[in-house]
Amino acid sequence: MATQRESDILTVAAIRSTKEAGSEVLFHERQRIYTLSTRAVKDEQTLSRLHEALKKRKPVKVSLNLQRGEIERTDEPPAKELEVLMREHPPLEKPQKIVPIELDKIDPMTFNLAGLYLKWPVFKLCEKIVPNYAKAKEIFDFCANLSCHLAGPPAVPPCIPFQYVRDGCYARAHQMRRIILKRWGYCVEKVFSFATANNDTLAVRADKWGGCCVTWWYHVAPLLRVRLQLKLPGGLPPVKLTLAMVIDPGMFDKPVLLSSWLAAQENKNCHANAHVTSYSIQPGTAYAPSYGGSFSTDPNYVSTEATLINYANLTTC
Repeated sequence: MATQRESDILTVAAIRSTKEAGSEVLFHERQRIYTLSTRAVKDEQTLSRLHEALKKRKPVKVSLNLQRGEIERTDEPPAKELEVLMREHPPLEKPQKIVPIELDKIDPMTFNLAGLYLKWPVFKLCEKIVPNYAKAKEIFDFCANLSCHLAGPPAVPPCIPFQYVRDGCYARAHQMRRIILKRWGYCVEKVFSFATANNDTLAVRADKWGGCCVTWWYHVAPLLRVRLQLKLPGGLPPVKLTLAMVIDPGMFDKPVLLSSWLAAQENKNCHANAHVTSYSIQPGTAYAPSYGGSFSTDPNYVSTEATLINYANLTTC
């Protein structure tokens, strides 16, 4: 039977109050938005410890119910476990900015043009971009075929739980980045989306996995810069463009434009407050968000593999 509970040392990004769910807790190391279990609500120490962890920016050990999306209890983390955590997840050096965005005001015809419109400094760190869409689709298909819901052992273990999109995007993205670098050697950045203003929420319909609605406070996936050549009429020379495309088999069946990836997370049929507040393009080494616009890393893929294995048998809907 799939594991429906987990315990981990986490850092609190925010605590929000809503009429529907009471307290919502956002953890940097989890994209899912968690609420308090009935037991945790009755235990005043649970919420108090979470508020203290937020105020003092200190980690807290949390027991989570994955099936219900609830916090069951909190504890002080052991010193030795904290030491290991800090050693395994050094902060990202020189992170890129997180910038606000209003998707209804962008022009998809220009927004996705890497180097022309998207002038992120991180693009200067690597120049080996994907030569064409066919290669990008090859990369996508290879990653998608590593999904844990498919029969047989994966070509690259451990399998990637694309069938479980309620959480774990950080691990899926990091494993895909690892594979793309090793097999193809192309530049791989990470794109993060956030819903952090008021009670904004990222909301998607998991059409690939049963059609239920899924909500997050952030999401991350590998971003590839893909070169395309447009043929013009009248014998004019072709135009070469570089597009920002996202590899996210948990949501899509092919590489998609960055604007399409962001827009899919504003499904107001799933949540009235569905809204992408901001986004950021970070180096591929970025793993999860951290305090004050910083990011953590997972250079040895310790948390990546642990999460992939832990979520391997879970399902979304």
